[in-house]
Amino acid sequence: MFIPHTEEERAAMLRTIGVPTIEDLFKDVPAKYRFPKLNLPPKLSEMEAMAQVQEYASANESTQDMACFLGAGAYHHYIPAVVDSILRRGEFYTAYTPYQPEISQGTLQAIFEYQTLIANLTGMEISNASHYDGATAVAEAGVMAYHNFRGKRGNIVVSPGVHPQYRQVLCTYLCGYHNACIKGQDLPALSTPSDLIPLIDADTSLVVVQYPDFFGRIFDLTELANAVHAQGALLAVSTNPIALGLLKTPGEFGADIVTGEGQPLGIPLSYGGPYLGFFSTRKQFAHKLAGRLVGETVDKNGERGYVLTLTAREQHIKRDRASSNICTNQGLLALAASVYLSALGKQGLHQVAELCYHRAHYAAEKINKIKGFSVTQPAPFFHEFMVKYPQPVEEINGHLLDHGILGGFDLGTAYPELAGHALLAVTEMNSKDDIDYLCEVLEEAAE
Repeated sequence: MFIPHTEEERAAMLRTIGVPTIEDLFKDVPAKYRFPKLNLPPKLSEMEAMAQVQEYASANESTQDMACFLGAGAYHHYIPAVVDSILRRGEFYTAYTPYQPEISQGTLQAIFEYQTLIANLTGMEISNASHYDGATAVAEAGVMAYHNFRGKRGNIVVSPGVHPQYRQVLCTYLCGYHNACIKGQDLPALSTPSDLIPLIDADTSLVVVQYPDFFGRIFDLTELANAVHAQGALLAVSTNPIALGLLKTPGEFGADIVTGEGQPLGIPLSYGGPYLGFFSTRKQFAHKLAGRLVGETVDKNGERGYVLTLTAREQHIKRDRASSNICTNQGLLALAASVYLSALGKQGLHQVAELCYHRAHYAAEKINKIKGFSVTQPAPFFHEFMVKYPQPVEEINGHLLDHGILGGFDLGTAYPELAGHALLAVTEMNSKDDIDYLCEVLEEAAE
C-alpha cells in the first residue's frame, strides 16, 4: 500500500496532537483486539499485485468476449467514447450530490440538462435529478401516489408484465404501509393492459405497467389510461429509454408518472450496477416528487444560475414525516445519460432504436424456422422476444455458453408457467453474423 507521509511528517502530526506513538491512538481498544493477526497472503509489489488482479479478471467472461443475447432489464449497447471522456474529467468524476449550489454550478447545470432531456424523452413536464435504478424509481412512484391520496387509496395495481424485481422492490417499499395493497400479482404472466381494468376502482391510487413490457411486447396504453383516470387514479409507466427513440412516448398515452432504467443510456453493464433510475411526471406533482430537483434562475446581477429546488421538503425539515427516503441522486450516471443523449441527438437515438428493432425481428424470424424452437410473441415487440425451447433453457444456455454466446433469460425462474421459455434480447451490438451464428448453435443444440 502506498503511504504518502514520511516518518518525519508522521512524527510532527503525533507531536501536534500530543501522542508519542501511533500505537497510543488505539489505547482505548482492549489490548487483545488491538493488533490481531490477520490471515493475509505475503505482501506483493505493485507490479506483482497488478499481475494477480489481471489474472483474476481474465477468469471473467464479458460482452467484450462473447455475443450477448441476454437482456431482461440491462442491455449491451454501444457507448460513444465521448461519454467516458467527459465522465473522467475531474470536475465531474464524483457521484456526490451538490449540497452547496453556489460552488457546484457545473454539476447543477449538468443535472438540469439531464432533467430536461428525460422530460423531453418521456413526454412529461418535469423530471427529478434521478434515482438509484429502475426498480427504486418504480417504488418511488408507488410512494408518491400513496401520499398524493394521503393513504386513503391504498390499492396499487401492477401488471405481471412489469419486471419481477421491480415488483419485489415496490412491495419492499409499500407492503408495510397502512391500508396498502398491491393487486395484479395473481393475473397470468402474459396478461395485457386491458386485463388490469377490472381491478381498478375508487380505492386505487396507482396502476403500474411497463412499456415495452418485461416480455418485450408493445401495447397501446390509451384505453388503460382512460380507465385509470376515470377512477381518479394515476398511471405510472416504466419504460425502456431506447425504445422511446422509436415509439410513442408514455406522456402521449396520458401517463402521470414515467420511470425507467437509464442503464441503456451510455452506462456499461458493470456486473449489475451502479445504474440510474429516471423519474418524470406532470408539473402538478412537483411538490410530491421524491428526490431533488434542480431549477434555473438568475442571480442579483441578472446572470443565469442553477439552484436545488424543493429539496428542503424531505429529511432536511420533515424528517420522520418525510414521504420518501431519497435524498441523493446518481449524479455521475445522470451525467453519462446526458452526454449519451446529447451525443446521439434525436436522430441518432432513433437510429439506434431502429437497429435494435430490425435486428431483433430478423433474429426472431430465423429462430422461428429452427426445428423445435418457436417464437411465442403474439403482440408487436421492440428488441426482446420469447422463444419456446425444445429442452430446458438452462441446458440450451449451457451449450450456447460453450460456444461463446450468452443466452437469453430463463423465464421459468420468475414465471413458473413459462418454464421452457427464454427471453432473448437483440441490440445494435448484435451483428447479422452474430445472429446467424446463434441460430447455427441453436440448431446444433436441438439435435
